[in-house]
This record gives sequence, structure tokens and C-alpha cells, in this order.
Amino acid sequence: MSLFSAPFDPATDTALVTGAGNGIGRAIAQALVGEGVRTVFADISAERVSAAISASAGPELAVPWVGDLARLDACDALLAASHAALGQVTHFVHSASPPRREADHALAVDHRTWQEMHAVNLDAGFHLAREIATRLITAKRPGSFLFLTSLHAGTPRNLPHYSTAKAGMAMLVKELAKTFGRHNIRVNALVPGAIAAGGFVADASLARHIPLGRLGEAKDLAPMALSVLSNKLAGYVTGAAFVVDGGLSLTNWFEAPVLEE
Repeated sequence: MSLFSAPFDPATDTALVTGAGNGIGRAIAQALVGEGVRTVFADISAERVSAAISASAGPELAVPWVGDLARLDACDALLAASHAALGQVTHFVHSASPPRREADHALAVDHRTWQEMHAVNLDAGFHLAREIATRLITAKRPGSFLFLTSLHAGTPRNLPHYSTAKAGMAMLVKELAKTFGRHNIRVNALVPGAIAAGGFVADASLARHIPLGRLGEAKDLAPMALSVLSNKLAGYVTGAAFVVDGGLSLTNWFEAPVLEE
């Protein structure tokens, strides 16, 4: 049997993917059901969730959930719905993130936008991961978690609310990996580059900074995501960050923001 055949066990593996309505989260959730994994598609938009499930290879394996993860009660509702539908969540992918506006630089971003970005990326990610891990530990079951961070966890983006939230997530991955590892729960990060998906609209000229010569697409992330999530393929990998950027991180293309006088 090939090493790469059957990376998941449909009889025991289940998944929860946030931000599954569009972009990278959608691509990963669709790839999981394509491997026979029952998966909760969580997103803030009912329309996006419905479209993502309809376009997947295994819509009968998908469970829709709609809510705003900036709210703790919504996070708890997602956990309750996921456990009711799946019995136990063994694979968790946190891809949800509020939209970004280029105008929200350090002198312009408002308090609400700052708080929402951190609440969805960092607070929800921590709360969901800890609660899922607690249930896995009690059941003595292995698990695999994947957080979508960013190149801008370490490189300024002119969007301080976004960059600091992703930087916090990058360290959260390491903290959780260190704590949960003894319970056979792995926690890793996927670090996208310039991916033309999920609301990010890049100038095509950005491709000149990318060694592979093109902007990325959401589907470019799914194979790596599933490889890292799979306990069969990456069972000895935790606390790691996997960059999928076409080589973009070899350069820093952002200039300081233009400020109005």
C-alpha cells in the first residue's frame, strides 16, 4: 500500500474547520470531505457555507454552522454543535479571520476593528483548541490542530491589528504544541503567502516578487494542510510552521503606508 493512500480514517477521524465558507478554509474543508472525513464547515456567512458544501466532493459528509466567532458564546455554540454532529472532533483547522482593509494602518485602525481581529484569530482559536483538546485528553484520543497564520506574523503588513493577531497565533501554536504533545495532540501552523482568495485582492504585479512567478490560490494550500493534519503522514510533527508562499518570504515588498498630511 502506498504511504500516501488513506491519510485519514473515515471511521474515527472528524474535523472542524473555521472560515470554511471561502478562501483557504473552504479549500481545506472541501479536501477533508474529499478524503471521507466528516467535517463541520463553520463560517459567518450562511450563503458561503452552503455554496462551499454544495461544491465539495462529499456534501453528505459536511455539517454547516453559521456564527460570529468574535463572540465567546458563538464559540461555545460551535463546539456544542460540532460534538453533537460528530461525537468527537479529532482534527481542528482555524482559518477564520475578519476581512482586512488597506486603509487600517497604525494611525487609522479603530478600536472595534482591532478587537474583532484579535477576537476571531487569537481568542477564538485558543478557546476552541483548548476545549477540543480537553475532550480528546479525557477520551484518550489523539488529535491534530492546524492554525492559519501569516508571513506577517514576523514581517510588518501596515495592518497592525492583523499582523499582531497572527504573531500571537504563531506563538499560541508553540505553546499548545508543547502542552498538548504529551497527550498525542499535535498543533502546527500553515503560513500562506500572497493567496488570491478569501477577500485578498493582490495587484498582479506582485507576482514579480514571487520566485515561482505567480500569485497563490487557495487550492495550493490544501495538499500541505492535509499532509500536516494527517496523523499517518505527520505523526511526529508538532509546533512547526509550514510556509506555502511560492518563495515570497525571500523578499519584503511592503513600503511604509502613505499618511495624509
